[in-house]
Amino acid sequence: MLNFQTEQLRTFLAVLEHGTFDAAARALHVSASAVSQRIKAMEQAAGQVLLQRTTPIRATAPGEVVLKLARQLRQLEADAAAELGVAGTAPVPIPVAVNADSLATWFVDALAAVPAGSGLTFEVLREDEQHSAGLLRSGEVMAAVTAAPDAVQGCSVAPLGSLRYRAVASSAFMRRWFPGGFGAGRFADAPTLQFDRSDTLQSNFLAAVTGGSPAGPQHFIPDTVQFAAAVRAGLGWGLMPEAHCAQGLRDASLVELVPGRITGVPLYWQRWKIQSAALDLLTAAVRTTATAALS
Repeated sequence: MLNFQTEQLRTFLAVLEHGTFDAAARALHVSASAVSQRIKAMEQAAGQVLLQRTTPIRATAPGEVVLKLARQLRQLEADAAAELGVAGTAPVPIPVAVNADSLATWFVDALAAVPAGSGLTFEVLREDEQHSAGLLRSGEVMAAVTAAPDAVQGCSVAPLGSLRYRAVASSAFMRRWFPGGFGAGRFADAPTLQFDRSDTLQSNFLAAVTGGSPAGPQHFIPDTVQFAAAVRAGLGWGLMPEAHCAQGLRDASLVELVPGRITGVPLYWQRWKIQSAALDLLTAAVRTTATAALS
């Protein structure tokens, strides 16, 4: 039976959060030797290597299991301290994975909806909704906005609604590349905007509308605000959240490639299944805000 000590789990978490044994030692106010000894004792108890000695240090697959345990213990301790009213207890940021478009449109409102007196803080990791479930599995985050409807082991899942997109381009772009209106044959030349190399929105749109895929030049703009700016500047066409393109469509500075066609991306909220008042508060705020913001 594993019997990790509390200080060992705190040390393990500090090493992964700070990236090196020396940095963890400074954060914990102990020697680097003490950190090394604690990790060695944990690996001997587990009978497996728990940390990859890279720069920064990363958890092995067995180490990811221990990372979840360490995060859960820290959150439960923080919840207990809050309930007991222990003075001087520093807030523990809740790590959450959120896709860029949710972060740019509605998720900050969800964080703001958490009661101000709760004292909660958050560490938001930006990750594509198709891949954020992986951060739950690895123990890097305790909750995530994800496209996965199936719960990650040890997590609960709840639907949030769909984030709505429209395929748009600047009016000048449309005049240049589609002077006769939208047509599948013109995509061999027309530049496409992609968020990053894992972005599938544009490819999925073309597959649904034309049966093809982007064949012309592609630009990669990994920032929601700058992606929208690139569309408006005529750098290419792309799918934008309705909230970001509505005004441009009203004033005709933006034009839909296929008028009225909406692409919906279903989103889900996954969180660890632990009894945590902090996670309960965050979950309630996220679900309430999503109900109002998403279709």
